Amino acid sequence: MSLKNLSAKTKIPKILINKLKDKRITKIYNNFEKSLDPKHNFIVAVSGGPDSLALAFLSKIYSIKNNVLMKFFIIDHKLRSESTNEASIVKKRLNNYKINAEILTWKGAKPIKNIQAIARKKRYEILLSKSKNLGISNILLGHHLNDLFENFFIRMLRGSGLKGLISLDKKTKIKGVNILRPLLYQKKDDLIYIAKTVFNFYVNDPSNINEKFQRIKVRSFIKNLEQTGLDQKKFMNTLQNLKYSNEVVNFYVERNIRKNSFISANKDKAILSENFFKNPHEVIFRGLSDILLLVSKRYYSVRGKKLDKIINEIERKVSFKVTLGGCIIQKINQTVIICKEF
Repeated sequence: MSLKNLSAKTKIPKILINKLKDKRITKIYNNFEKSLDPKHNFIVAVSGGPDSLALAFLSKIYSIKNNVLMKFFIIDHKLRSESTNEASIVKKRLNNYKINAEILTWKGAKPIKNIQAIARKKRYEILLSKSKNLGISNILLGHHLNDLFENFFIRMLRGSGLKGLISLDKKTKIKGVNILRPLLYQKKDDLIYIAKTVFNFYVNDPSNINEKFQRIKVRSFIKNLEQTGLDQKKFMNTLQNLKYSNEVVNFYVERNIRKNSFISANKDKAILSENFFKNPHEVIFRGLSDILLLVSKRYYSVRGKKLDKIINEIERKVSFKVTLGGCIIQKINQTVIICKEF
């Protein structure tokens, strides 16, 4: 369909359709459009950075063309004195392009350690709460190819296993809500180009150059690798091979849960048989982690070291009782009972 026909048929505002005439932007949009299902409505997370502004523009075009609802939200973390003013500026800039956004504020005490990780967790909680209130089960995030590489190396430095290394994917699910990353294989330079071409603006977060944060150190490390010949295509092939291996492990995890556990109808109690723990460690580890999430109704998994310790206790002791991850875990003879902690 030509841009002229597209504009006439879907009534895309002229200020937006003119930007879509750019060939580079059109190519990016076409890839973006293939990533989404027009049967659904979406929440769009906007930070003001170039990746999220590009996401907002592409999502707005998509919503008009496919007649779907897109709800745009800007998270004001209030971690910096400038954040509230920046959020207001971003909202006004989006409004100039017929993109109506609502500012959501993180209220309460702020962390002094592990700031970026806690802020990321809080951001998810705020968006998931909005998702539940609006009855929209799809959230769009602006993660891109550079984020994919950074996540891999950060997880490697933390000693993550297979699942952790490939944890950033185009689609994941938290408590029944789809977390979608339609720009995950798009280069950051392309998203900066959209932000500059469309809005002539984006927010520069000073934390993105502060090397006290691990992610920034990793970002510098990757740049050095690129200068010495990091092959992105081979890197993507490696990630894909790891994903294939992960699918095999998931198969056995799901089979173990299905065959060797009983989960109550309201999912607040699980009973694990002796055979549940007669599997390779990774299968036991993931299965137990999944069940704890299911029973506790929490968003995030228990840390690996704590879970390893519990598995070790289950294997060594005849009986014990402990609280972990919002659950009460009790072993009686060879049976493990997991209940939600109230």
